[in-house]
Amino acid sequence: MMTIENICELTADLPDREGIRRFYEKLSNDSPFEAKKLAKNKGLLSDILTISGYSPLLSLTILQNPEYIGWLKRQRISSTIRTKEELLESLARFAMTNSQIEPSIMLSRFRRRELIRIYLKDIRGLGTIAEITEELSNLADAILEYALNLSRQELDNRYGVPLEFDDKNKATRAKFCIVALGKLGSKELNYSSDIDLVFIYSNDGKTSGQGDKGETTNRQYFVKLSEFVSKLVGKQIGEGAAYRVDLRLRPHGRVGALAISVREAAKYYRNSARMWEKQVLIRSRASAGDGKVFRDFFRLVETDVFSEELKVEEALNNVRLSKEQINLEKIRQNGFDVKLGTGGIREIEFIAQALQLAYGGKDEWLRSPHTLISLSRLADRNLLTETELTQLFEAYDFLRRLEHRLQMEHGLQTHLVPDDIEKKLIISQRMGIHFVADFNVELEKHTNSVNRIFTNIFGEDFAEYSRKNKKNANIKIEKKVVESGNIDTFLSSFAKSELEEKLDEKKISILKKFSEISPPFSEMLTANPKFIEDLPNVSDAFSDKNYFETIHQKIENCQSFADCLAALRTTWASFILKIAFFDIFQTTDLPTIRDLQTKLAEACIENSVNTAKNELEKYYDINISDFPFAVLGVGKLGSGGMDYDSDLDLILVYDDDKPLTVNDLTHKEFYSKAVEIFVTTLSSLTRDGSLYRVDLRLRPDGKNGSTAIGKNAFFNYLETRSAIWEWLAYVKIRGVAGNAELAKYAEEEARRIIHNNALNVAREELRTETKRIREKLEQSKSNSRRGKEIDIKFGEGGLQDIYFAIRFLQLRDNIPDDAENRSTLFSLDKLYKNDSLSKENYAKLADGYKFLSELDHNLRLCVGRSTRVPYANQKALQIIANRMNLQTTAELLEQLTQYRLSINSAYENILQN
Repeated sequence: MMTIENICELTADLPDREGIRRFYEKLSNDSPFEAKKLAKNKGLLSDILTISGYSPLLSLTILQNPEYIGWLKRQRISSTIRTKEELLESLARFAMTNSQIEPSIMLSRFRRRELIRIYLKDIRGLGTIAEITEELSNLADAILEYALNLSRQELDNRYGVPLEFDDKNKATRAKFCIVALGKLGSKELNYSSDIDLVFIYSNDGKTSGQGDKGETTNRQYFVKLSEFVSKLVGKQIGEGAAYRVDLRLRPHGRVGALAISVREAAKYYRNSARMWEKQVLIRSRASAGDGKVFRDFFRLVETDVFSEELKVEEALNNVRLSKEQINLEKIRQNGFDVKLGTGGIREIEFIAQALQLAYGGKDEWLRSPHTLISLSRLADRNLLTETELTQLFEAYDFLRRLEHRLQMEHGLQTHLVPDDIEKKLIISQRMGIHFVADFNVELEKHTNSVNRIFTNIFGEDFAEYSRKNKKNANIKIEKKVVESGNIDTFLSSFAKSELEEKLDEKKISILKKFSEISPPFSEMLTANPKFIEDLPNVSDAFSDKNYFETIHQKIENCQSFADCLAALRTTWASFILKIAFFDIFQTTDLPTIRDLQTKLAEACIENSVNTAKNELEKYYDINISDFPFAVLGVGKLGSGGMDYDSDLDLILVYDDDKPLTVNDLTHKEFYSKAVEIFVTTLSSLTRDGSLYRVDLRLRPDGKNGSTAIGKNAFFNYLETRSAIWEWLAYVKIRGVAGNAELAKYAEEEARRIIHNNALNVAREELRTETKRIREKLEQSKSNSRRGKEIDIKFGEGGLQDIYFAIRFLQLRDNIPDDAENRSTLFSLDKLYKNDSLSKENYAKLADGYKFLSELDHNLRLCVGRSTRVPYANQKALQIIANRMNLQTTAELLEQLTQYRLSINSAYENILQN
């Protein structure tokens, strides 16, 4: 058992040490077995004590549920943002093990348990404020979705399903959506926010009547459904509700129906809603239920929310009035209000919303619900200066973290900084500031900055000043654009930057091409106009770059981790835009484009490994001469075929034979920390953007496995416990970064094991399982298929047919990947030469792959990340057809059909043998 002296040592830098001591004594007395286990794991113990020092609320939760300690041990190693879907899975498991508990209590307990994990990540600084609030929002979404499903089952049993009828009188189930407003609507929820909800359904009608209570109207059904959901999520019980549900922002307020149809809701916001109600819709989205219902509704009201006719001074005045009303409401409060006080969070939000209302009617790109994203876009449009943007970002981060520390003390919806000096000292320490005087200085600095910017924008002379400056800034650029005959939204957006003197005819021509061919990359240029000057000319010769060295030089002298992330992101953006340039102007071929993207990804991964090593040295105050950590790639990265917006499918391995002496940490604890830093470096969203989505789900034991695994444990897993679906995935395994010797050895040994496994399993079992996995993948992806759109990756005759056929044959006939070339076409050629493929099947798969991979690439370039053919976007389809040397979209679709049939025929031939 840990002694008090040991505890004092571990808590030396933590706030509320006396509270921590009391917590540990009570844990030792009430749960001696858990305390004894905890004492053997210093890393976990440090986390538990840290939570108790930062949140008496969560320390009480742990004392009441000591089994959460074991749960946290498994969860704490992950730094990724949990999606709504992942949290729903966790909630379903939690519900199964707590099936005897009333649902509303179960939901409240699940939320409290998840807050332990999220708040620990927050305290440790393992997530930005945007990431923390996004995960809190995902948690609320998951709980609402679960409550909706539970309530819907109950109402269906009573009244049958609600029905609506189309023009041909065909009945389908009426759809329902829970619309989130406010902080949940913008995915910026805090730990103790109310959740502002509106319930909307698709159409009026009647239920089928196949229930205990017979038929009722859709309105009555959905009103009762809304009541059920609200009670499940917001019912006040002994342990408190999961959330405080606020329905007062619905149409007609307190006197309005709880649920309203899309048509009625749109009519209200168009004809009856006050300006502040329309302002609320800036931060709105589908939180649970059918997202199409929300999209249908917002499409009808968007031009009323962001009106082209709304004058700048009118928009600013409307928001100013809302702020003045807040000032009147809070006048009797004592202490500083982080949310509503002068220079507080609400002023930052109103700055963003006011300028969005003022300029968003004519500029759709400004219509983002997220405060930080909207501020960034406003700065890109020169509606905020870079200095103002930096000050607002820093203030928002400080104030939101302060809000979190205040609320997580006792779980109350408070925004007041205490005046009591002792309480204020604890809050200061929880903010990482040792003295109250320093805390006061920091708070005053940020609030003064915010209020100064707020006053500049909402001052009496602002509207006239803004119009004059905006007009003068636009004159020169608009003249150039008019003369070139290329007036469009994309080009005119640069009138708001400082580029007007630098945009000659050649640059305008290049920008026009970007706008026509690739909206995703033109938006990236709009967000980063500084990169326009670095774009090559069409006549420039293509040249390969040493991405690793360039990135390394940019980040090696960075003073902080944040600076490192910023330098990495801006350098990556510059490179990816240049790759897109050569692609858009077709001055190099597709294999080269993919090779460049693979090299760029590898360079970012390698530099992220180095960054993790450097940050570990600072974190543990050690010198790491040997860092036996390797990154293995599978999927597109493994095969060397990275493309725009590809995920990084990674397996992270360390050498567990190498001794480790770092503060008594185990290999697992040390490398879990390394993974947190590594993944954050590669994937976290900052104001400079993000690089890649990192996917670790293919690691041993999937989501339940360690994020990094020792090489011996990795090999043992592959030999004794891995499944056939994992062998198929690992066929393309490749060492891509980190310790070169370990990466090569792990790659070669993993490949040897999976091929040996395949030789020792019956061919029929290998064939049957391969086909089953492929069919399961197609079914899971087709659940979200929209209409009759063709999925060129997961659908029948898609790219997955080719990938599964190749990997099956490689395993069946023991034909490993070539060390120098792992591409799909090379693998097909190798299989054909080894007589694993007939000439006919080889031709079908090779020709089909050439067509589908080119189509996939052009979809990514011209539309964005999508595996579906966008029938509704005929302009993009025509551009893609032209880039593929086809005359019409009809010809493109006809060839697509022929190749899919041919690919599927070959796949069936191979998997039936």
